[in-house]
Amino acid sequence: MGRLAWAAALTALTLTGGARAQAPPPVQMPAGAQVPGAAGPRGLAKPAPTATPATDPALAIPPVPTAVATPLPVTVLGAPAGTPSAAAGSSGGGNAENPKTTEADKPLADSLHQDDNYGLKALFDSLHPPGKSKPWYEKLNVRGYTQFRFTRTLDQDLRGGDPNILGDRSVNGSAENISIRRARFILFGDVSEHLGIYAQPDFANLPTSDSSATFFGQLRDLYGDVYLDKEKVHRLRVGLSKVPFGFENMQSSQNRTPLDRTDPINTAVSPNERDLGVFYYWTPVEKQQLLRDLVDGGLKGSGNYGVFGFGVYNGQGGSQVEKNLNLHAVARVTWPFQLSDGQVVEASVQGYTGEVVVSGAEIRPLGVGDLIEPDGTGGTRGFRDQRVAGTFVWYPQPFGFQAEWSVGNGPGLNAAQTEVELRSLHGGYLMAMYRHDTPEYGIVTPYARWQYFRGGYRSAANAPFGTHEQWDLGVEWQIRREMELVVEYSLVDGVTLGAKDREGARSYKQFDGGILRLQFQVNY
Repeated sequence: MGRLAWAAALTALTLTGGARAQAPPPVQMPAGAQVPGAAGPRGLAKPAPTATPATDPALAIPPVPTAVATPLPVTVLGAPAGTPSAAAGSSGGGNAENPKTTEADKPLADSLHQDDNYGLKALFDSLHPPGKSKPWYEKLNVRGYTQFRFTRTLDQDLRGGDPNILGDRSVNGSAENISIRRARFILFGDVSEHLGIYAQPDFANLPTSDSSATFFGQLRDLYGDVYLDKEKVHRLRVGLSKVPFGFENMQSSQNRTPLDRTDPINTAVSPNERDLGVFYYWTPVEKQQLLRDLVDGGLKGSGNYGVFGFGVYNGQGGSQVEKNLNLHAVARVTWPFQLSDGQVVEASVQGYTGEVVVSGAEIRPLGVGDLIEPDGTGGTRGFRDQRVAGTFVWYPQPFGFQAEWSVGNGPGLNAAQTEVELRSLHGGYLMAMYRHDTPEYGIVTPYARWQYFRGGYRSAANAPFGTHEQWDLGVEWQIRREMELVVEYSLVDGVTLGAKDREGARSYKQFDGGILRLQFQVNY
């Protein structure tokens, strides 16, 4: 076969295969045959030249596309096995000295991702595995409660101060009727095995200014519970939450029998019993269940604030701006346990320390002279703020008893009403109740509570100092699980907390009188 015929055959094969023509079967030649166009064996003359397209236009071949054709492999018949072919190495493949690297040989995972799911080409990392079950937002729950309250001062010593109760601003003696004490909506849930969230705004707030507007929304809680283990024995609570001091402070107002908390315990963490901080709680699994049952079973539990807890927080109060560089520190130990007859008892001890800045307001000291703002208020100067308290609770099964007492030091206005000083404080309360569960008419719980406090009110302007004694007699009727009614009459003899700037008006007189309150609560 002449060179022209070989060229025509190669061109036809190339055009038939397109830009990437498939290699045809190898052309077999007898051993020793000469490949066309190659030089002959040494000592033999080359064949005589023949006609070419350049010399004979009739033999011209159409131009070949620029695509590179697959080389035509040539196998020499009779050659020893393993003899490399003419195209060896031209395909880019490996050989014995340079083996081809396969995809499996490439390291696609580092030391933290030893799994086929986590390579350089994976769409999910170790914190976002594919095939998640339920989205986090579908694990959240919503609940809440609202308290509608009617207030009326029935008895008052007109020579004393205006009607006043720390925990209820609707008590004032001059504009008392129906109010909304609390309007809470709570979003909560465990979004994973290691994180739970809790958000609670209140929509029944009254601004501290003289504005007549009301029902403002304000955050009460917004925190995350970081579970350090799947059993939730160890956890960190980060954000705006209750400070673990005082049983009745941690007890929800939705579950508490009396209408408000007592001054000797609540003044430690007022306003709102909450603050921004970080708290560690340790609760064994069996105590988690007991604390949960005390709330879900209607026995007026405080909830799970740990068998042991400690933490740090700002110290000014949950709805107040921080005013210094000092953090408060708090610690609490409690032990709830069940007696052989099923009766549950709980005993606790707690304490905190820090520095608090007292806000100021203009007054006329003892009601005379020029207006002044007492020394020691405002700025960033903090007063030492320290308390320790003990708690004992005999849960109502059906008879219940509850007591707390605290002592400490804190800011308080002096007797001349000219300066805030560091003063001692003490006080507590005793409460008895009886829980009567009727078969048809719900649960009726009559109660009686006595409280006493002598000290400074650190959260009020000028930290007024005085004594407060109060008797509360009432009945709680839980009509159904979703609604309850409370009637309470209070005999009060306590220092008033409002600063007066009128000429001849003395601030912080004693109020002595009787107050009737009714409250209807809906739970949802």
